[in-house]
Amino acid sequence: MNRRRYEITDFEWSVIQPLLPNKPRGVPRVDDRKVLNGIFWRLRTGSPWADIPERYGPPTTCYNRFVRWRKQGVWDRIFDAVTAAYGGEDDLQMIDSSSIRVHQHGANSKKGALKPPAGTNLTPDAWGARGAG
Repeated sequence: MNRRRYEITDFEWSVIQPLLPNKPRGVPRVDDRKVLNGIFWRLRTGSPWADIPERYGPPTTCYNRFVRWRKQGVWDRIFDAVTAAYGGEDDLQMIDSSSIRVHQHGANSKKGALKPPAGTNLTPDAWGARGAG
C-alpha cells in the first residue's frame, strides 16, 4: 500500500504492531495497519465513520476496533510507545487547533447576557454578578 499523507510510517508501525491485540482464531482480521490508518483518517477529518474510504477497510470494522481498543486501553499503550520511540516527554501535550470544532451552542453567547463594560476587570464583582462580594 502506498503511504499517503498522515498515514503510519514503517517506523511507527514497527513500534505499534507488537502492542495490538492478537486474535489467532476465527475469521481472519482485516489488516491492522489499514484499519489504524482508517481510524486516523476519520479522527483527522472529523467525518462520519461511514465516510471512511474503502482503501482502509469496512467502516464498521474501523469503528468497532476503535471502540474495543479504547475499552482495553490499547490506545494509551500505543501513544505511550510512540512518544517514547520519538524520545518525547511524558508531560508534553499538543493540540492542533485546525481540528477542534465548537459545538453550535458554544458559538455565540445568549442575547442579553451580562457583559463587562469596556476597560473593566473581568472579576465577577466588577460587573455586578450575583453573589459577588
